[in-house]
Amino acid sequence: MDRHTNSAFERLEIVETGRRRRWSEAAKERIALESLSGPRQISATARRHNISRSLLLIWRRAFLARNEEASPSFVPAVVTAEPIAAPQAVTLMPRTEIVLRCGRRIVVEGPVDIAAVLALARGLEALR
Repeated sequence: MDRHTNSAFERLEIVETGRRRRWSEAAKERIALESLSGPRQISATARRHNISRSLLLIWRRAFLARNEEASPSFVPAVVTAEPIAAPQAVTLMPRTEIVLRCGRRIVVEGPVDIAAVLALARGLEALR
């Protein structure tokens, strides 16, 4: 072969970048949790672990989706202590107990708003 003297390259080096890195699920979860630890942590966390920001966003979306599926979406309830009242004369109030098809029970004492109890029962049945 003829050698080209006016070529810009005399030597060509091939640099091997190595194999693709493989991240375990535990490492992905740890890095995603680290990026969720505070505001504006995505880019800083990605730089710290030498990964792209877009890859970290993919891991975060997968982590959040997995955790949303695992946890029920109930509204937290607040339980407060009833104030202690002075002893009063004992009056007998009618007590109504309703057992739903799903096995849940509704116990109501005193006068009852039927529409409210029916709405509550329908809501509890829908939660199955």
